[in-house]
Amino acid sequence: MAKVKKQPRPKALPPKGFRDYFGEDVRARKSMLDAIAAVYHQYGFEALESAAVETVEALGKFLPDVDRPNEGVFAWQEDDGKEGGDWLALRYDLTAPLARVFAQHRNDLPTPYRRFAMGPVWRNEKPGPGRFRQFYQCDADTVGSASMAADAEICAMLADTLETVGIPRGDYIIRVNNRKVLNGVLEVMGLDAGEARDAVLRTIDKFDKVGEAGVRELLGKGRLDASGAYIDGVGLTGDQAEPVLAFLTSKAAGTAATLANLRAAVGESPVGLEGVTELQTIADLLSAQGYGPDQIEIDPSVVRGLGYYTGPVYEAELTFEILDEKGRKRQFGSVAGGGRYDDLVKRFTGQEVPATGVSIGVDRLLAALEAKGRGASKSAGPVVVTVMDRDRMADYQIMVAELRQAGIRAEVYLGNPKNFGNQLKYADKRASPVAVIEGGNEHENGVVQIKDLILGAKIAENATLEEWKSLPSQYEVPRSELVSKVREIIALHEAG
Repeated sequence: MAKVKKQPRPKALPPKGFRDYFGEDVRARKSMLDAIAAVYHQYGFEALESAAVETVEALGKFLPDVDRPNEGVFAWQEDDGKEGGDWLALRYDLTAPLARVFAQHRNDLPTPYRRFAMGPVWRNEKPGPGRFRQFYQCDADTVGSASMAADAEICAMLADTLETVGIPRGDYIIRVNNRKVLNGVLEVMGLDAGEARDAVLRTIDKFDKVGEAGVRELLGKGRLDASGAYIDGVGLTGDQAEPVLAFLTSKAAGTAATLANLRAAVGESPVGLEGVTELQTIADLLSAQGYGPDQIEIDPSVVRGLGYYTGPVYEAELTFEILDEKGRKRQFGSVAGGGRYDDLVKRFTGQEVPATGVSIGVDRLLAALEAKGRGASKSAGPVVVTVMDRDRMADYQIMVAELRQAGIRAEVYLGNPKNFGNQLKYADKRASPVAVIEGGNEHENGVVQIKDLILGAKIAENATLEEWKSLPSQYEVPRSELVSKVREIIALHEAG
């Protein structure tokens, strides 16, 4: 008889590109999301929670011409017993679901519709350092308004949000551009459509990586990249490439000068001039509200979503320096971006519906605060009531109930109580501020021992024996004073 092959044990690892989040991580994220939501709510935006799964048809932009439409998303075909079931996918952002929701419920929703949404999104992309396939986004959008006041408001709200979560003025800049200005430049060049236009757009998209000189080379004959490989250029002459370079380098010392440079770059292009006028309106509205160029500035080098955005675009960049994995100084970079996308709802309704919005990368923003030493302070764990006599579990549960009713986080040790040292090790791992001890003698005498674990740890780490004696970290108090003494110790450490 053939020997039955043993089934191998599964590896205790998450899939590549995914990670687990433990208590402190979850608490820090929730704290940030609550702070962001408070700002969005103050601006009049309402919460929306849509499904994590959409039809691939509704998501739209990831539909490739292949049998399995899963490029960029996690997709599967629904097995409903019929041939050709719907393709479903995890959402890759929070904007595509918004377009579907608005199109579906537009007769019942107020217009303009102002909504914010928070939650995880999933992208079927190659993971890398700090790049995960599941991450949190926090969006705010206005659907149904073509007014530049909506775009200015998004920028103002983004500035307020960054300062609220702990990024002070001077450590961030929100940069604003307009896709219409770029379209005007291309119109001046005679590149309204075709392969040459697409090639120029792809080159412009590399400006933040290769700079002015690199774009000039790529618009011309080509250039050697960092790996030594030669990248063919678009093949434009120097004169042909000049309008693009003029556009990308239009930023001047002040808003007025930048806008003047942009007007020169777009020439007589109607769409280009419309874009410059829209930027002027946004700048004026922000200035009237007191937002200065140290917070929000017009910057033509911002190029986002070339096939997606239809008007103003904006990007929030953190300007402080951090050290990378090799100890080199670098700026942290972008943590949020967005813009106007007037064509997205049209896919469902056939009618153009103006919309604008922003998306904050919550995980990147948390990482930025951590890198700057501004992350959320670690929270204390629960008070641990130790078990000295397993037959008196009811007494220990009563203590915990009293502490909880007083608003104090608390738990009874539920492991094997035989080794008391293990109970204190458990309390240390839980970052507990206090351990409560009541053995048989304490119970008979109507007292409890309250051990200040935070002070005890500090003394054990730094103090001499004499200081240990002068700073007691364990107190014997009447049983009736359990709650008041625990509260006193916790308050002392919270204050200090």
